[in-house]
Amino acid sequence: MTIKKNSEFIFLFQATMTNPNGDPDQENKPRMDYETSTLLVSDARRKRDCRDYLKEKGFKIFVDTLADKKVPMDKMFEQIIDDVLSDGNSLEELRNSCQELDYAWILGNNPDEFKKEYEKVRKEKSKKQEYTNFNNILLTKIIKSSLIDIRLFGSAMAVEGVSRTFTGPVQMNWGYSLHPVELVKSNTITSIMNDDNSTFGKKHKVHYALVAHHGTINKFSAAKTGMTETDLDIFRKALVQGMMNKQTDSKQGQIPLLYLEIQYAENFDGYLGDLRRFIDVDYDEKTAVRNINDLKDIKLSRLTEVIEELSSKGYIDKVLAWSDPFINKDIISGMPKYEGIDLWEEIK
Repeated sequence: MTIKKNSEFIFLFQATMTNPNGDPDQENKPRMDYETSTLLVSDARRKRDCRDYLKEKGFKIFVDTLADKKVPMDKMFEQIIDDVLSDGNSLEELRNSCQELDYAWILGNNPDEFKKEYEKVRKEKSKKQEYTNFNNILLTKIIKSSLIDIRLFGSAMAVEGVSRTFTGPVQMNWGYSLHPVELVKSNTITSIMNDDNSTFGKKHKVHYALVAHHGTINKFSAAKTGMTETDLDIFRKALVQGMMNKQTDSKQGQIPLLYLEIQYAENFDGYLGDLRRFIDVDYDEKTAVRNINDLKDIKLSRLTEVIEELSSKGYIDKVLAWSDPFINKDIISGMPKYEGIDLWEEIK
């Protein structure tokens, strides 16, 4: 079932002696706002973790990498289209489920004949618009049936012969630490392995950071990409499990702590907006923060008050939450009433 309700969420994780998101313009040091000693983590980092994990689980991914290099979008598009046009069963399923694809120049279900006509139309300037329209419809259908990363995150299609842009239902802000963070003062040298050679560089890490991302899930965008409730369940799990399985040298030490999602009523089209502004973290400003126990309290009480007020007006349907079952439960206070979900459960 396609998403019918707007949602928004916060995702908290802790980073200990690790580099959550290196900045290539700063010798791959952790991204920082140095004026406030705030650690920054891009939304692209979170999405990359999700994509990589879903690929490992056997999902087809459009925004992909090979040998740590992003595959050009036009090449990926050609590969996906070729896979569909070479498979008579896939082509037949697409035609049966989408009558818009039944152009006159489609001779039949023979893949070889179809591919010849497709290439012929592609090269004819007089049929440029027809070719683009066909690609738009075909790609939309492929996304809804098999490309989960576009259904979730969308993509601008910088591809010749495609004019449609897909806005992702799932949007995330850059994450930031909820307290001042210190970089490890070290000049440790590490070997950086490439395909055909190796170089040397420095390891840059943070001592400790509690980081929070905020995100939204939009029902109108979901209708256009075909994002379903099943996709949403997969996204939640990929957000947590993708981080858990990112066991590289620089990413060791990252642990998901909390995922909290507000699902709004179907007839409510708005959002509270950045839920992090309702979170308060207490810590001793005179003591360096080196682990979660150095934080006195992670308070969600103000967020709970806002949720209760909106719920009383009928704007909120329910709240879902997951937390690491092995953290000190007393460290997070003021949690709202919620329906528990298991984000360690296997993605199938």
